[in-house]
Amino acid sequence: MFKLYNTMSRSKEIFKPIQPGKAIVFSCGPSIYRRPHIGNYRTFLYEDLLIKYLKHLKYKVKYTTIMTDIEDKTITEAKTKGEKVDALTDDIAKRFFSEAKLLGIELPNPVPRSSTGKKQTVLLIKKLLQSGHAYKYNGDIFFDPLKFNGFGKLFKLDMSKWPKTKVRFKKDTYNGRRWNRGDFILWHGYKEGDITVWDTEIGKGRPSWNIQDPAIITEHLGYSIDINCGGIDNIFRHHDYNIAIIESISGKEYAKYYLHGEHLIANGKSMSKSRGNILYPEDMLRNRHKPYHLRFFLLYTHYRKKLNLTDKKFNETSDYLDSIRSLVRKILSVKNSSKKSAPGITEEINFIKKDFEEKMNDDLGFGSAINCLFKNLNNLKLKKDNNQLDYNNVNMLEKILKEIDNFAGVLF
Repeated sequence: MFKLYNTMSRSKEIFKPIQPGKAIVFSCGPSIYRRPHIGNYRTFLYEDLLIKYLKHLKYKVKYTTIMTDIEDKTITEAKTKGEKVDALTDDIAKRFFSEAKLLGIELPNPVPRSSTGKKQTVLLIKKLLQSGHAYKYNGDIFFDPLKFNGFGKLFKLDMSKWPKTKVRFKKDTYNGRRWNRGDFILWHGYKEGDITVWDTEIGKGRPSWNIQDPAIITEHLGYSIDINCGGIDNIFRHHDYNIAIIESISGKEYAKYYLHGEHLIANGKSMSKSRGNILYPEDMLRNRHKPYHLRFFLLYTHYRKKLNLTDKKFNETSDYLDSIRSLVRKILSVKNSSKKSAPGITEEINFIKKDFEEKMNDDLGFGSAINCLFKNLNNLKLKKDNNQLDYNNVNMLEKILKEIDNFAGVLF
């Protein structure tokens, strides 16, 4: 039984998709006004592990993510650097694809940008205006959370503290883990000097960040999905906004399961531009370290636990992986393979896969699965040293380990 920790229920639940044998998944992708750092890649990696493991379990997966290329931060960054928005975002997108490939992250093809969702964005806003969930104000369009029954249900927001007077929040995003108790913006009406402008049925302007994920989700996946993934910061505002927008239109449950990955911190402190401690993949891949070391480090600690990156911890984890990879090579070599296996070896090899899946089935317990694999492989190595593994055993083990590595991506 594959269990996932569902943020909505605050408990582990057996995964039961809307359609048996199929899994529909959305994950929040990068905002490409700045390049992703390794904390972002930690989130993308647990999502990659989820998608690949669902496929390993024989689910037919329908999956998409998004690159956000229209938002306040993008426009500000482009102006600061004296670049055009497209030039800025194109460069970062290319780097993202390159680094994702380096870390073994398989992305949907294509990865839609928020700027490609113009038609669907306008359609959603028109529906929200018609239903009364949204309204126009001074050329902008806002969503009124009080018009949606159950607003804030993912966060478990205390709506009794909602202000009695009308408050509007006009920025795309706000720093920190704060709640904006008031109406949130869907559409920035055109202002003189704006450098990003859409000419649409609802007027000139551009979409806010809050409507962009719902537009891509509903266009590519529909109005009801199985799993919505992201980082822990998305529990504040963002995912409840998505729920409110999509469910206001469909009248149905948007997602059955919500997954949120914890932060990566560096030497006990959160990464930030002001601290100057933001780290990128190339910062970690120096000297002896390889991309698979970084992938392993970012996956080994459970995705719902905060991960503190130190040089010592990264080196120790890399050494651990190297010892596992060395063990795999030694066992799979034809040297010392016997002509006949000892009794029970076939069952022991099959147990390796069963044991790994059992740990993975507990909310993607990758680290626990790896620890059990290392223990089981050491036992097999002793048997091989005593000429108790034949060629068929070795071939059988190699097949199982490659099946595991199809989603783990660190053993070979």
